[in-house]
Amino acid sequence: MTYTLIIGNKNLSSWSLRPYLALKAAGVPFDEIVVRLDQPGTRASIATYSPAGKVPVLKITESSKTQLVWDSLAICETIAERHLEAKLWPLDPFARAEARSYAAEMHSAFVGIRQQLSMDFSRTLPTPELNEETQKQIARITQAWDSALTRYDGAFLFGHFSIADCMYAPVVSRFTTYGIGLPAASEAYCARIMALPAMQEWMAAAQKEVAEGWK
Repeated sequence: MTYTLIIGNKNLSSWSLRPYLALKAAGVPFDEIVVRLDQPGTRASIATYSPAGKVPVLKITESSKTQLVWDSLAICETIAERHLEAKLWPLDPFARAEARSYAAEMHSAFVGIRQQLSMDFSRTLPTPELNEETQKQIARITQAWDSALTRYDGAFLFGHFSIADCMYAPVVSRFTTYGIGLPAASEAYCARIMALPAMQEWMAAAQKEVAEGWK
């Protein structure tokens, strides 16, 4: 069995980061194809890999079969299902249901944060003037983080690293990029996420892209 993860620019593609972290957490080898975004041929390049016309996409080759999985959360779920030993969801069913709720909320909400704090992984940028809705969304996220970190008593949201952390890792990077002031528990959580070896690897690649003139 082989995995190939097709992703966008590491400096820009928040959705690509999520399954990358899940694969790294699972400890399974995978190949990587980076499609440069915002180029004349980007749409055509992505279409050769993705039926949805978007990245990320996970290509699974097993025996004589090839399976494509698209959408970050679907890819993370697939990795968790195929590699139960990685415990990418909590084992307790109640905690697992809550972790899935955290992941799904991140997947479908927080439009203000996406718009005002766009992904720019390798840079440090001035803090923008945040509108009321974005401020409410930041407060919701930090409240959710504090609740999980307090109740599950670990370095990560549900004790050990899970898909919930994968889904929020790009938010951590956005808060870091724009110097968003956070409560102490959230600041410490962000520091732990940013210190992960996989995040540091992603950072090095993002910095290289920017140095080479990518966005």
